[in-house]
Amino acid sequence: MSTGRARHVLVAAGGTGGHLFPAEALGAALARRGVGLDLATDSRAAHYGGSFPAHTTHIIPSSKLRGRDPFSIITTAAIIGGGVVKASALLRRLKPSAVIGFGGYPTVPPLLAASLRRIPTIIHEQNAVMGRANRFLAGRVTAIATGFRGVSLPDAKLASKTTWVGNPVRPAVILASSTPYAVPEVGGPLCLLVFGGSQGARVMAEIVPSAIRQLEPALWSRLHIVQQAREEDLEAVKNGYAELKISADVAPFFSDLPARMAASHLVISRSGASTVAELAAIGRPSILVPLPNALDQDQMANAGMLETAGGAIRLPQPEFTPSRLASEISALAAEPQRLAAMAASAKKAGTLDAAERLADLVLRVAKG
Repeated sequence: MSTGRARHVLVAAGGTGGHLFPAEALGAALARRGVGLDLATDSRAAHYGGSFPAHTTHIIPSSKLRGRDPFSIITTAAIIGGGVVKASALLRRLKPSAVIGFGGYPTVPPLLAASLRRIPTIIHEQNAVMGRANRFLAGRVTAIATGFRGVSLPDAKLASKTTWVGNPVRPAVILASSTPYAVPEVGGPLCLLVFGGSQGARVMAEIVPSAIRQLEPALWSRLHIVQQAREEDLEAVKNGYAELKISADVAPFFSDLPARMAASHLVISRSGASTVAELAAIGRPSILVPLPNALDQDQMANAGMLETAGGAIRLPQPEFTPSRLASEISALAAEPQRLAAMAASAKKAGTLDAAERLADLVLRVAKG
């Protein structure tokens, strides 16, 4: 195990934006302190990794349990075991001062290997409900950091090593947070941002254009819509808005999403932890549609946190119908001050210094 001042750490994260974005924010905070990092993840990270501040990205074998039958259990155990062996060899070579996990099954082998090698370990839980990988690791790590206050722990004894730091947000989000909310004028332009992430763009493509069609035609000319849509839905979504002569920018992915969030009057999206953290940091009102089939209902809890703060309207997916969404958009468009109040409430719930708080914790644990 490395001793003295931390000079290098290994970050482990699942290969989705929800895990990688807070890891990226921590990397930037550590870099400002002269601490370098490597990233252990899976092959999905290539979609997000262009700005990740890692010296090297390492693909570590891992798998989630896909069934309770003996074959599935043995197969998963073998893959994870191979990942632990590969991660252990990587740790022996890198000699990091600490290993930090951000959730998702790709974090399990690196954190287990670090624990076996007695390297200080930390997990960060972004959601209001602790995910399964982090629940599995919680009793084995040195410290636990949480993005929300009051996260339920799998064992009450873990409270003594748990610290609330907030959810780290990327540098692009910090920059976007400096843009004040532009309250829409009555009868003036209204900018909507619509996105759903890898598991939510389909329902947005099905519901949002139909809801827009149900609005009063007088509202159509006011709208500018930026919407993320899957490749297979692009033409249908574009054509739907074109028929109504609505200004729209539709694409499968927006690399500048924080800036587009800052430019919007209202956001319609899923409620992953990173999305909720970014909405709060930037301070934008939202209609949140939690992913319905999540095992732990983490998105429902995340959206509830922002709804309770007054910054969002939470619509469970069965209630996310074209008529209901059209009703909500119409009401908000007619009440600009309500949108402004929601933006202010969301902003109050944000934590811009979460990455610095987490970096402080990493350095304390590394020295310990």
